[in-house]
Amino acid sequence: MSPASAPVLVVDDDPDIREAVQDILSFEGYSVVQADNGREALELLNRQPPVRPCIILLDLMMPVMDGEEFVGHLQKQAELAALPVILVTASGRGTFPGIKAIIKKPFEMDELLAAVAAHCRS
Repeated sequence: MSPASAPVLVVDDDPDIREAVQDILSFEGYSVVQADNGREALELLNRQPPVRPCIILLDLMMPVMDGEEFVGHLQKQAELAALPVILVTASGRGTFPGIKAIIKKPFEMDELLAAVAAHCRS
């Protein structure tokens, strides 16, 4: 089964983590779009034409707009509220509305790929 044509949106303020995740996912055939904070991710989702990812891999602790604030904005927009969001974080915080799952940093490559495959099948 080939990966979906919709991209994976990786939102993390650490460029090394974004690049590592992109490398892993690209190797598996996924297209990846990166944002370094929640505000930049919202701009991608709301631009014309909009980016419509099959999943959002979201860091929690970021400057400008953190993960929880970003998800709050998603939940207010009907066309974005259904997008699956997985927190990828080192934070010990629990989940909150709008989150499908949490992957703890440092993460295993197989765990990340399984989460993406569950939402990004063609």
